[in-house]
Amino acid sequence: MGITKTDLFSTEQNELAQLAKAFAHPARIAILQYLAKTKSCINGTLVQELGLAQATISQHLRELKELGLIKGSIEGVSVNYCLNEEKWERVSALFNGLFDQLTQSCSSGDCC
Repeated sequence: MGITKTDLFSTEQNELAQLAKAFAHPARIAILQYLAKTKSCINGTLVQELGLAQATISQHLRELKELGLIKGSIEGVSVNYCLNEEKWERVSALFNGLFDQLTQSCSSGDCC
């Protein structure tokens, strides 16, 4: 299988694809929903809440953090995570722009 030619696509298209990939796993969705509900959490709380192994939770947290969707701060031996509000404004704008574009195209009768 060949490599993805991301240079063929716009920065926005590549960013949307990376974000969609992050949302493609139900554990990451559950983590984001939990963080939204609680406003922050410590990694161990997620293990208890979701019933997944510590290593699995850590892997998903790392992926979400690499995309900037969440932030973490060290408190003693624990890491406290929360949503990155600035990034969520960007995520919302990107997806709303895409959905608006698709909706306008279909509502104007341009769909097959």
